[in-house]
Amino acid sequence: MADFKLTILWSDWLIYLLVVTLAIFFINLARDAVTRKRWRKVFVSPLGSASFLVIVFYVAIALLDSVHFRLPLQQLEGSDTVHYSQEVNSLLDLTLQDLRGNDEKTYSEPFAIYSFAKENRTLDSGQVVRDFPRLEHAGSHLPTGKPASADIFERTMHALVVGALLTLALWLLIWVLRWGLGLSSGQGLQASAWLPWKSILLTLGALVLVSTWVMQLGGYYHILGTNKVGQDVLFQAIKAVRTGVLIGTLATLLTLPLAVGLGIAAGYFKGWVDDLVQYVYTTLSSIPGILLIAASVLLIDVYIETHPEQFQLTAERADFQFLALCFILGMTSWTGLCRLLRAETLKVSQLDYVQAARAFGVSNGRIIGKHILPNVTHIVLIALVLDFSGFVLAEAILSYIGVGVDPSMASWGNMINEARAELSREPVVWWSVAAAFSMMFVLVLAANLFADKVRDAFDPRTVG
Repeated sequence: MADFKLTILWSDWLIYLLVVTLAIFFINLARDAVTRKRWRKVFVSPLGSASFLVIVFYVAIALLDSVHFRLPLQQLEGSDTVHYSQEVNSLLDLTLQDLRGNDEKTYSEPFAIYSFAKENRTLDSGQVVRDFPRLEHAGSHLPTGKPASADIFERTMHALVVGALLTLALWLLIWVLRWGLGLSSGQGLQASAWLPWKSILLTLGALVLVSTWVMQLGGYYHILGTNKVGQDVLFQAIKAVRTGVLIGTLATLLTLPLAVGLGIAAGYFKGWVDDLVQYVYTTLSSIPGILLIAASVLLIDVYIETHPEQFQLTAERADFQFLALCFILGMTSWTGLCRLLRAETLKVSQLDYVQAARAFGVSNGRIIGKHILPNVTHIVLIALVLDFSGFVLAEAILSYIGVGVDPSMASWGNMINEARAELSREPVVWWSVAAAFSMMFVLVLAANLFADKVRDAFDPRTVG
């Protein structure tokens, strides 16, 4: 009998395609000396290299959560047919099994061993008291009388030692690879000496230490507490990484063809082309964005409800709604970048060397590709990363008003939506919002810092 059934969602294909595209991009980058020199300016910066590693770490989590499968159900006696569970799991679920499987009844604070809410308990004497019950999983390993704080400290020290050893092993592996690559090029360790290795190694060490600490303590305590139904908040925040990475990336990439194509065409050709493009993006900009997105999402919901036969699994329905949201966000958010590119193209097209190329009969396509596009690339890069941040935050806003991703899909927006009532109670349940905010903050900050370095490297006014 098969141990599992591989299940590939449409969003899984897209993230695989994204990773392959990035790999091809970096392979082609190595062949272009001019572009390689510009990107080298990005990674020679300690801040640029560190933020890039953080982004790669988030993408790695999203990849682990994009390998989906279904486990087989118990086979009936006398039957050869194998039926599979309707629940779709991922490699990330297996990796974080300790965090995922230790559900409690309701809220509990970070590192707590007692519930956050009081319950009626009957003592051995028959007396009924109202008290904070002991959690079922968190701290259940503790021997009688041992305080949780001492055990947490011991396990933290053990996790840091293990993480330090793994970090040293990783640093040694990097040193060996540097030496090997340097010998093949005849330059020894100087082959990549221009990289800020101190910043790279410290960032990798911090990521390894944090990951090791979470893996070591996550099976014994709820590091960021539990939510209303007793699920581990840290697990939910990590599961939401895939949603944040994909919605920011896919929606951003969908804006690129329309914004770049129409913006440059309007600024370069002028005349009726410019009038038509301005009419389209002015009309679209005049419609309130949230209302337009909400109306489109509600239409998708109606389609899903009227065609249930097309979605056999809950995960397939949630995935379709998620991709539709990415498409809607992309199709309604290209106007700002298009306006910027039109204005910049109007300026660049009047430069002497562009006018000289026209006078010598160079084709419009070659002028746009060789002279216009390189001079607006820095605007595209910085605008796309700002849009990425905006889309990640927009998902949280849309989920808050009930028109975001499916409630069954883990996302930072759904976490904030579920926690909004928790902020008005006394005492305040703050850890769900804090977990979602922290994960979003790190991703958006790393993306913006990396974008600043890319902008500095590709801006024609700074390229030497």
